[in-house]
Amino acid sequence: MYAKRWFRVSVCALVSVVAWGCASHSDHTKEARSALDAGNAKKALELYNERLEVESAKELPKEIGGDNTVLILDRAMILQQLQDYKLSSRDLEVADKQIEVLDFNRGTIDDIGKYMFSDDTGPYKAPFYEKLLINTQNMVNYLQTHDLNGARVEARRLAVMQSFISSHEGQGQSLIGPGSYLAGFIFEKSGDAQEALRYYDEALQFDSFKSLEPVIRRLGARASYRTKRIQAILDVPAPGGVAEEENPAELLVVVNHGRVPPKIPKRVPIGLALTYASGILSPNDVGRANELAAQGLVTWVNYPALGDERKVSTPELIVDGRSEPLELGLAVDSEARKAWDDARGTLVASAITRLITRLVAGEVTRKAAGGGVVGALLSLGTQATLTATDVPDTRSWATLPARIGLGRLALPPGKHEVEVVIGSTRKRQTVELEPGGFAVVAVTELR
Repeated sequence: MYAKRWFRVSVCALVSVVAWGCASHSDHTKEARSALDAGNAKKALELYNERLEVESAKELPKEIGGDNTVLILDRAMILQQLQDYKLSSRDLEVADKQIEVLDFNRGTIDDIGKYMFSDDTGPYKAPFYEKLLINTQNMVNYLQTHDLNGARVEARRLAVMQSFISSHEGQGQSLIGPGSYLAGFIFEKSGDAQEALRYYDEALQFDSFKSLEPVIRRLGARASYRTKRIQAILDVPAPGGVAEEENPAELLVVVNHGRVPPKIPKRVPIGLALTYASGILSPNDVGRANELAAQGLVTWVNYPALGDERKVSTPELIVDGRSEPLELGLAVDSEARKAWDDARGTLVASAITRLITRLVAGEVTRKAAGGGVVGALLSLGTQATLTATDVPDTRSWATLPARIGLGRLALPPGKHEVEVVIGSTRKRQTVELEPGGFAVVAVTELR
């Protein structure tokens, strides 16, 4: 009689746990992301403010850690799209202080598990590309408002993080083309040709930016910084043998468009999961996992993965009625896919170790209850409850643009009409260039 009554109570409790526990971070932000898909950034901002429990974007939540850190990060890019660069900058700086980098190579499987399978309240650990793009996007904000002092601070923060990542993971992981390009532009316009060349050289290690060739020829006459890449450009004369202007008025256009795929919980058979985790799990854990599968208690494994690729339009830059080239600064969605594909084995291994933990917890509960029907029910309830609440952490920077485009032109002083076309969206802006001055146009369209 007692066992039947306990069973009814435990089933009711379990239903409540499942209903509450299965909602992930990506589920909670789906409506806001759908608003961005529909081109309604203001609605998306309202929904993020609701999640943060604030009245407007001018406010920060009482707690800025855990899940709120990622919500603030997401809100920053929506504010950038709405051209509220100061609030966007504030949100990026607040989030940056809360976020650490997630090192799959150095962390133990248990440590990874704590961050990838949680209730979304623990600290958010970001992959390398996300951490570097925080400073990159904040440089865009400062440049748009012509604040070179703030932009230089962000450029130096980027350099510090690049140095840290390079020392731990190698230089390849620390390179971020648009970040180094923008840092070079910032120091160039601040009058530091030497530092500008150093950053431009880093950008060229990531990709060959044709727009940098005339810039490097200009700066090379004023600075001594040299590498093989820099020297190779200096050795090639200007096209047509025509001397280039020493200090032209310039327009820099930064186009953030599309969005990276969100993270979602992924469910795979335990046999396939063991294949993914091959070489990472210990032989003992593999044996225990196979034992669990043989008993038929659990046949699936959940882990966080990226969702499907999103269609991304190719933007067009039109200045004074003429089509001008836009260089692809970074395919962020490709970087995201590569990072998570590389980490899949570790993520799945972590999920399997937690499966084993659930089995042990159930067995301990059964023995503590003295076995029998009650013990079996308690064991089953413990495992089922842990399974229901053990939702993979799907937090990620979901409003990060899929692509970053860069356009750079030397133009005559005066007014110029700038238009950026992304799919059916057209954004126009008039800029005025002083002799030897510069203007920055940032266009963000997160759909």
